[in-house]
Amino acid sequence: MVVSAALAARAHRAICPGAPLRRQSAPMTDAPTDESLMLAYARGDARAFATLYDRHERAVYRYFLRQLRDAQLAQDLLQEAWMAVVRNAASYEPRAKFTTWLYAVAHSKLIDHARAHRATQSLDACANDPDDAIALVDQLADPAAGPEQRAMSRQDARNFLNCVEALPEIQRAAFLLHAEGGLGIDEIANVTGANLETAKSRVRYAMAKLRTCMEGWR
Repeated sequence: MVVSAALAARAHRAICPGAPLRRQSAPMTDAPTDESLMLAYARGDARAFATLYDRHERAVYRYFLRQLRDAQLAQDLLQEAWMAVVRNAASYEPRAKFTTWLYAVAHSKLIDHARAHRATQSLDACANDPDDAIALVDQLADPAAGPEQRAMSRQDARNFLNCVEALPEIQRAAFLLHAEGGLGIDEIANVTGANLETAKSRVRYAMAKLRTCMEGWR
């Protein structure tokens, strides 16, 4: 999904009627940071929101999809998360990386949904492109983590998704925040409300279980 500046403007107006977005005449600098983009959006630059959305939409969607195992629910929560970004833009402060803040919003939406309804649909039934699994593997922080780092066929990617699905829920969440969101252990602890050692253990156990699961591919 690609969002345009016009869509960002409509989202802003839906949340803040009567508060027009400022048009910025000067072009944005090359490769602005997420934090500077969010601050620019808070000042009314719709293009900054469009850039943020383009950078992070797919990874946040995959985070929801692999937790919920339901493509439509993942899409719904994705939109809720980004609307929360719109609503909270004015109060945003770059005390941590933008991705930490964004995934905290996403995780909160996931917890709210889980309290109301637990998805039971199989991952195989979702509209999930195995190429996304390969992209996920490529994002793993430790290049020596194990066989998941080798080149993967599309069937290997499906197997990998099955291994991710088989993880206990709290370990899967920690792993996806690490692999999809690129969050460090301290950031995962902050997002999930766990202490540092618990967050570290969840990621470590998840990686160990994935390596064990994927040993069977050889």
